[in-house]
This record gives sequence, C-alpha cells and structure tokens, in this order.
Amino acid sequence: MTDMKLVFLGTSAAIPTLQRGLSSVAIVRGNEILIFDAGEGMQTRFIESKIGMNKKMKIFITHMHGDHCVGLLGLLQTLSLMGRNEPIEIFGEPTIAEFLNQNIRIINFKLSYDVIIHKISGEGIVISEKDYKITSCFADHSKLAYSFCLEEFDRPGIFHLDAVKRLGIPEGKIYSDLQHGKDITFKGEKISSKGITGPPRPGRKIGISGDTRPTLKLTNFFKNSDVLIFEATFLHKDIEKAKESFHSTAFEAALLAKNSNIKKLILTHFSARYRDIAPIESEARKIFENVYIANDLDVFIITYTK
Repeated sequence: MTDMKLVFLGTSAAIPTLQRGLSSVAIVRGNEILIFDAGEGMQTRFIESKIGMNKKMKIFITHMHGDHCVGLLGLLQTLSLMGRNEPIEIFGEPTIAEFLNQNIRIINFKLSYDVIIHKISGEGIVISEKDYKITSCFADHSKLAYSFCLEEFDRPGIFHLDAVKRLGIPEGKIYSDLQHGKDITFKGEKISSKGITGPPRPGRKIGISGDTRPTLKLTNFFKNSDVLIFEATFLHKDIEKAKESFHSTAFEAALLAKNSNIKKLILTHFSARYRDIAPIESEARKIFENVYIANDLDVFIITYTK
C-alpha cells in the first residue's frame, strides 16, 4: 500500500498574512510529491515541511493569477540552489510555458535539473501513471482556471493465503499472478484467481478546487472523493463579494461537498479580511459535519477506505 499525506504550504487568498502564505498544497504519495499551485514565497513552507528536495515531483497550476503561480520561480531556483538533480514536470494552461521561459530568461538563473512543461488544453486526463491519474475540469473563475482530481486505480483484492496453501501452491510469481487477477494452471488443474483473491479494492480520490464559484459540473467532478480541498474565501454574509470575484463562501463549499458525497472537506484560501477563521469553520459545519480548516504546514494522512 502507498502512503499518502496532504501538506498545506499556503492557505491565504490573494494577500498573505503573518500566519498564512499564498496558495499551495502538496500531496506526498510514496516517493513522489504532487504540488497544486505555487503562491509567492511558498518555497519557505516547502523547506519547513521537510517533505523532500530531490523526490520525483509534478506541479499543477490551477490558473495564472499571481497568488497561485508566482511562487514557481522561487521554488525552482531554491531547489536548484539546494542541489536538486531530478527533473520536474509542470502542468498548466498554455501561457504557463511563456510565463516560465520569459522569467527564467529575464532573471537569467540557471537550473541544475530539467523542467518539462505540459500545456493543459481542456478537460479530461492530464496525466496517467501506472496506478493513478490526474484529471482536470473547468472551474468558474475570472480567467481560465482548472480544478483537479487525483484518482488512484483499484488495488488488487485481499489475497487469501490460507486458500493458496491448502492447494499446495508454492510461493513465488504464481502468488502475484493470482492476486492480480490471472488464472493459473497448477499440476494440470486450472485455478481461478477469483477463488483466491477478493474483489478489487478502490483507490483514493482527492479533489482540489483552485479558485472557483461552486458549479454543478464540479459537484459531479468531485463525486465520492475521499478528501475535497475547496476554497472558502468568504463567509456567506459576503456572498456578493464572492460572486463579484468568482470565489466561494464556506456555506457554498460545504453544500457542494454534501451534494458530492465527499467523505472529508478541507477548507483553504481564506480572505485576509477575516482575522478569526473560526466562523468559517462554524458556517461550513452547519451544512457538512466532517470539515476541517487548513493552516499552513498542517498535515493530513489519507488512509484507504478498505
């Protein structure tokens, strides 16, 4: 089984505070780091988090607003100065390439590793790996923006070792074949994997909203997520400000989580106008009980449901 944890590297909205940096969250999955957004200065929290400087890394940018992408420059340079030598893949809407290439040229800093830029051109699968995929969905924001889902593929079912031993099957490759759904022939007898291995077990699903108004499309996109990380820039008393700036309230985030059958909701991206975040949590909890407020450097361990 692959360990997974969420590490929040910035939880404020457009203006940082003494307690909260600008938007960024990392999913540490085994020996890989998946970073979603990189607000200005997030490399400070990245260093503090000690999640690893030279691990396999992919960075996904929800949209090209400064509080979500400007920190890319500092992170890339910091990792280079710290001696990173593994490549980094960066995913974002088409202008991400121009933004990075022009700034690297103007600032004229050299990197000790390769940067591979992938342009996201629409909704669907952004990347598919051996045991997970990242998908995108249009968000409803003031400029082109995406929300993302990390979805693990089903794991093999529970392997019933006692049943295999009763059949006298020796340990080795045959065990792996049976566990991964392959039927075998042993001593002239065909043995079905279904009699040895239980049904496939679901992987984990993590949703990341970025900046957005709540929409039916996103409700369906995040359906049945184990964890949903959703922006709650405003309290609902400031709903008009939320609509004007294409953001969400805590009430709206909680309602979307409820309608999406989410298991755990984590709120982030709080306006600096609110010195006390407790009312945001209280507002959301009236709609959706299993809700948490993210603070910078908070860590959430994501377990398998079964």
